[in-house]
Amino acid sequence: MKIENINSLVELYFKKYDEIKNKKGPPFLFGLSSKDKNYSLNWNEVTLKIKSLTTFLQDYISPGDRCVLLSENRPQWLIADIAIMNSGGVTVPLFTTYSDSDYEYIINDCGPKVCIVSNKLQYEKIEKFLNDKIKIISIDEFTNQIENFSEIFKKTNFNNKNYNNKIKRNDLACIIYTSGTTGKPKGVMLSHGGILSNCEGALEILASIVKKKKPVFLTWLPLSHSYEHTVQFVQISLGAKVYYAESLDKLIPNMSVAKPTIMTAVPRFYQNLYNKISLNFSKLEGLKKKLITNTLKLGTKKLKKENLNFGEKISNFLCEILVRKKIKKQFGGELQAFVSGGGALDQKIGELLNSIGLPTLQGYGLTEASPVVSCNVPGNIQIETVGPPFKTNEVKISNDGEILVKGENVMLGYWNKKDETNEVLKEGWLHTGDIGEFTKEGNLKITDRKKEIIVNLGGDNISPSKIENLLCLNEKIKQSLVYGDKKTYLVALIVSDNEENRSEINLYIENLNKNLQTIEKVKKIKIIKEEFTIENGMLTPTLKLKRKKILEKYKKDLEKLY
Repeated sequence: MKIENINSLVELYFKKYDEIKNKKGPPFLFGLSSKDKNYSLNWNEVTLKIKSLTTFLQDYISPGDRCVLLSENRPQWLIADIAIMNSGGVTVPLFTTYSDSDYEYIINDCGPKVCIVSNKLQYEKIEKFLNDKIKIISIDEFTNQIENFSEIFKKTNFNNKNYNNKIKRNDLACIIYTSGTTGKPKGVMLSHGGILSNCEGALEILASIVKKKKPVFLTWLPLSHSYEHTVQFVQISLGAKVYYAESLDKLIPNMSVAKPTIMTAVPRFYQNLYNKISLNFSKLEGLKKKLITNTLKLGTKKLKKENLNFGEKISNFLCEILVRKKIKKQFGGELQAFVSGGGALDQKIGELLNSIGLPTLQGYGLTEASPVVSCNVPGNIQIETVGPPFKTNEVKISNDGEILVKGENVMLGYWNKKDETNEVLKEGWLHTGDIGEFTKEGNLKITDRKKEIIVNLGGDNISPSKIENLLCLNEKIKQSLVYGDKKTYLVALIVSDNEENRSEINLYIENLNKNLQTIEKVKKIKIIKEEFTIENGMLTPTLKLKRKKILEKYKKDLEKLY
């Protein structure tokens, strides 16, 4: 099956199913959460459920109609996503951590005909924003007034036709909302061909890995995130087994159950892993300490393609048996690669993980590119880079250093936002807002960010200006700067006349946080008296914050808040 010849994500699924259906429906999707514990489906079962849900949805969806999907990660997510598209609809995934205002804005903006929610908890988050014309469906049963998946799947009068063959590559597949600089989420319109193109690039990167082991994935990053949303179609392409993790906290024990060969995650996971491993290493003494030190040193040399002498080769062989093999076993024993995306991975984290036998491939992308642009290649990792660009897209550096991307993977545009679309799509080139350069080997290296968007360790895009504007609504706060790039939470620099205002400011922020998404909440503050002005170089002539200049002076103070 050549992905370049596939017309839609729906066709991709059913063509893959046709390839493997004669193998008695091999195992496919596995739930690990308390709700879906021991819930597993083979390919035959998944396909029947997709057909049932498709037939049901066709009574409510016309081609191009939007369908909101609000659910935690679970097997039913994939079933719903493919059924929505198969019925001619467009999936609009919602994060379970959005604020009320975000739910209200997105639902009003995309105008859905159908809303699929996982349970009562998720339904109650958006109930007040849904009108009578929207068909509501639940995954779990919680009220007689809303039809649920169990009832729908019991119906046997579904359309036997495999897939909707009217869908074309340039048709809209999903709208994934991402934060904009104004604070209003922007709906990124991704096409079937865009995501298929991304899958094609990913499969080329993973080719050497899947030859060694039958692919098994453990997924935990929200499927509403463009990164994991596309990964599910890579999983389909590979005919992989897919496990849905319980939570970030239970990821390591979940790995022991799933025994993944490939796992995609964001920098937050790898930093937590790095901290735990480093802490354990620091407690070692004597021979064990020496063995670990040697493992790190020799592993780093190999990563940097430095030659090992005869003695080092023997020593490295022992490290492989006595250290790396044991570490791999703690992660299920079958891991062939971690893939990091959704934000910058610190170089020291990448070096440590690779040196102890946990191959970690850093990639680069953005929602507007479906989302991956480049990724390191197994066996040729350059940890300080984000690897060579996928062959399915073209990348160049503009005169001012901005990374530009062209290809089928580039979004169709922002939903209902023509001006914002024209700002970033010029003559077919996506202006990423990131600054970069190419190494002599042809790998892409990110050096700075042009756009004012915070990307936290979870890979979430956060608009600092939105939160800063809300903070400054309080009369005690003259100005503010929100900080948290590559961090687990946000902090803020607050300009106020007096430190004695702290208790009042804290109370205001506490109340403000109640109306913000989890990722947008400000956890700690640093109060200063000096205002940001044009004269001291901290404001532009148009009174915008010069973030770089402010951070030159206050970054150390902000770092102390972590």
